[in-house]
Amino acid sequence: MSESILIGAGGEPLASIELLLKRANRHGLVAGATGTGKTVTLQVLAEGFSRAGVPVFAADIKGDLSGMSQSWEPSPPFKARAEQIGLTDYKSESTPVVYWDLYGQKGHPIRTTITEMGPTLLARLMEVSDAQEGALAVAFKMADEEGLFLLDMKDLKAILDYMAENDSVVSKKYGLVTPQSIAALQRKIMQLDQAGADGFFGEPALDLRDFMRTDLSGKGIVNILAADRLVQSPTLYSTFLLWMLSELFEQLPEVGDMDRPKMVFFFDEAHLLFRDAPKALLNTIEQVVRLIRSKGVGIYFVTQNPQDIPETVLAQLGNRVQHALRAYTPSETKAVRIAAESFRPNPGFKTEDMITALGVGEALVSTLDAKGIPTMVERTFIRPPLSQVGPCSPEARARVISASPIGPRYDAVVDRESAFEILERKAAELEAQQAEMEQPEPTRSKPTQQEEEPQDNGGIMGAIFGTQRGRSGRSRQSLAETAMKTMVRQASSTIGRELMRGLMGSLRRR
Repeated sequence: MSESILIGAGGEPLASIELLLKRANRHGLVAGATGTGKTVTLQVLAEGFSRAGVPVFAADIKGDLSGMSQSWEPSPPFKARAEQIGLTDYKSESTPVVYWDLYGQKGHPIRTTITEMGPTLLARLMEVSDAQEGALAVAFKMADEEGLFLLDMKDLKAILDYMAENDSVVSKKYGLVTPQSIAALQRKIMQLDQAGADGFFGEPALDLRDFMRTDLSGKGIVNILAADRLVQSPTLYSTFLLWMLSELFEQLPEVGDMDRPKMVFFFDEAHLLFRDAPKALLNTIEQVVRLIRSKGVGIYFVTQNPQDIPETVLAQLGNRVQHALRAYTPSETKAVRIAAESFRPNPGFKTEDMITALGVGEALVSTLDAKGIPTMVERTFIRPPLSQVGPCSPEARARVISASPIGPRYDAVVDRESAFEILERKAAELEAQQAEMEQPEPTRSKPTQQEEEPQDNGGIMGAIFGTQRGRSGRSRQSLAETAMKTMVRQASSTIGRELMRGLMGSLRRR
């Protein structure tokens, strides 16, 4: 198996420009103006990783990557490029692909639970204020302490409804939680529902090991996320990618330097990851990029301009492919100069001038050598892909989806008992008991000793119910405590008090 990926050919005379698999987990950047060939370069790299047995994840913004599952008859320009760079054995070859779609329309659905997303990323997804994020954190804390599963949106709604009805008791235990903050969160949830994000939360949750698979021939599976609709909701798109990174970081063990990565991620429209992100979140992303390479994961950002990536993250990207940039304004000229300065100079040309002179399918390339040192920048003719360039037909996509062994695991929704069902059932039981208490004396059953002698269940729900009184003058506290104590005991037998919050929480505790 090859130790490198052929990117193209460059120099005089033309020589192979390659990416060493041993250095591929040092991350990378593919940049360039619209229409300069970034997507084809992404496809070439993804094919190379797949042929080397490395699984790949790629967000398909325009649908152009979907054709990778198909063989094709290369068009004349691609055949000419193959001849130009000396690919005498160039022939069409399909790539093993699994299609995914958060909406479940163009691929297998991807889901996670509210708990796995955690309050930090969920707050970013909902675009809430600091006060609202604090109220959201309280909701998660209550769910932990009461042993309630937060699986989907209706579970989160149930917790927030409880907080709204009993805000004074909640505030007494956890600090001030205003009705206005809770109401704002409820409106945010409604907006997410309308945007279709509610389908992202639930079970079965994605097992990231299903991204890290090879086919029977040993090729890495290329996982293609249909993102043409998703990218229209930029916050959902970027939050989903951050969630995947955090889960990978948390789940994978340290492996140090390997001969080839365990997996490679390509994040198209990378600027959306960083747009309007608070400093704390940017710091977290920087930490992830810096540390996740030791777990065998390579991250490649795809964007129009290197300036779209924060400098602290850009400094971690050792392998770079720079397609043409245009300089029609002073700010664009400055961007070209900054991009040129990030490369190791080549005495054969001026990098700044070359960036604006590149044709479609050409790029300036610098990768890390065997010692981890950036190679001298070289003007490179990108090799033609082996698989189909451009979208595949809906019929071809459907055939690939139906043949995938992943489908039976994720296509059907599972709705097990969680916070919504537990709270709804216990509320109904409590109402029935209260109705029985309020019946006339001759027909009302004799109260039990447990009802007459309430016991403290120690939880917030017990405190909430303990504030209510029946019309008969007898306390409703005993009934509420009995019902909620049973609920907590049942839930606690299957879940610990502390739930994993994903990377965003774990890094804070480091």
